[in-house]
Amino acid sequence: MTSGSGPDQQVVGADGARALVVIPTYDERENLPLIVSRLHAALPGVHVLVVDDSSPDGTGEVADALAAADDRIQVMHRVEKDGLGKAYLAGFAWGLDHEYQVIIEMDADGSHAPEQLHRLLDAVNAGADLAIGSRYVPGGSLVNWPKRREFLSRGANTYARFALGSSVRDITAGFRAYRRIVLEKIALDTVESAGYCFQIDLAWRTIRAGFDVREVPITFTEREIGTSKMSGGVMTEAFLMVARWGLESRREKISGRRRV
Repeated sequence: MTSGSGPDQQVVGADGARALVVIPTYDERENLPLIVSRLHAALPGVHVLVVDDSSPDGTGEVADALAAADDRIQVMHRVEKDGLGKAYLAGFAWGLDHEYQVIIEMDADGSHAPEQLHRLLDAVNAGADLAIGSRYVPGGSLVNWPKRREFLSRGANTYARFALGSSVRDITAGFRAYRRIVLEKIALDTVESAGYCFQIDLAWRTIRAGFDVREVPITFTEREIGTSKMSGGVMTEAFLMVARWGLESRREKISGRRRV
């Protein structure tokens, strides 16, 4: 694929400077301080935006306390819980407005190791427009994940890969780093997906726009505190939308046109 930006310059500093990590939260008051502390121990130059969806457990107040003590941390409070995708879109808009060069998705629950974020940033500095932390490429692994969840995840990725004709092995992954040029180009204002399929949606838009998408191996670890936000409705949305995108792509190829 044609890269939107070449590897002629280091877009992110070795300590994470010029990068923003967007962390959506809902009932993560115990996990949030731990993950932010680990992140800044690994990459002290990175900035953090916590996007809290009015967590009833007080996560927003915990985030405010962290921000008051550290100017590398900002907090966005949203009044309703309307899906992971909407939270990320709000965070992306904030990051673009504040001129960050790379914007990162990372979960608050510890499943994405901050100590491995440098792998994604190294890939971006080497020319990737989107670096995906992948569980399913050589070197990637899963720790303490229930077999049922692994089966569903692998099945969803296989389904998406064949439905879309994509070579990305972990297109549902939520640990990823975007160059700002990608988020500026892929029409975020038209994104409809709100839940599980948000990750597929944005990766697919990035691929179709001709950007350089690379996977790097990570270790994905099941959360120790709290509960997963996955639901049957979210998975049904993903199944139906991926089928639609696949059919649209095939129709466009037949008609000889393509849109982002």
